[in-house]
Amino acid sequence: MTADQQTNRDVIRPAVIVISSHVVRGSVGNRAAVFALETLGFPVWALPTVVLPWHPGHSRATRIVPDPEQFSTLIDDLCGASWLGEVGAVLSGYLGNAEQANDVARLVGAVRAANPDALYMCDPVIGDMEGLYVPQGLAQAMLDRLVAIADIATPNVHELAWLSGAALPDSASVVAAAETLGPSRVLVTSAPAMMSGSTGNLLISGGQARMAEHRVIPDAPNGLGDLMAATLLARLLEGQSEEKALQLATGTVFEILARTARRGADELTLETDAQSLRTPMAMVNMRRVMTAAGRKRP
Repeated sequence: MTADQQTNRDVIRPAVIVISSHVVRGSVGNRAAVFALETLGFPVWALPTVVLPWHPGHSRATRIVPDPEQFSTLIDDLCGASWLGEVGAVLSGYLGNAEQANDVARLVGAVRAANPDALYMCDPVIGDMEGLYVPQGLAQAMLDRLVAIADIATPNVHELAWLSGAALPDSASVVAAAETLGPSRVLVTSAPAMMSGSTGNLLISGGQARMAEHRVIPDAPNGLGDLMAATLLARLLEGQSEEKALQLATGTVFEILARTARRGADELTLETDAQSLRTPMAMVNMRRVMTAAGRKRP
């Protein structure tokens, strides 16, 4: 081990509060995000918004949502915690009901009061190519209360279409919609790619747009968005540039997905592929995408 590697291992990293679903079996929601962040060296405060035996895509199953009053009281405890200054970021994902959006926003405010440099990443988990899979009121609360205050939002392209109210047939329309969403940085997953048979992760920030593309793997298991959001957040907290963070996070997700597919598993095999989080080897194609600011230049 080199001296630099030892120094990196000895660094005390900021804690991350992760607020999302919890499944007993599988690698989605908090199960994916917490594993990724802890593997990359970040302490995690994990708060479940709903508890399920497995992802609903497998079959219908019991759904346990915390009582709204109890959830709100728990948030009160966290807002007043003496350790809140340890927190460097909040990541929220799937919510169990619309009321939770107000509570999450309150916690984000408390974290920012304790640490003005803290980041808030909102992964608005509301739908896919088939449309919304949460009640419209919950989706609207996510937009109005959480996307509105986020430093970074990470919708998939279908979620961005609903959030922005725009049709998104190509990269240019995706960039335009992301630029009007509100957060200073928007990562759009499953974005239209330039290469045939590929998909992309498109990061729009500071008047620039960067695309990381990789080939499509059919019948992918759930949890890729959760994994991508957490891994990108970890890389940004490490101090990586946006382009490098996007490249590393996309490489990690593609590598784990490809290995999971080869095994024929129906859930991401994170526990077997932790090394892919630390040092991804998969190659992804990086390119720039024109933004509105770029089109206005002479």
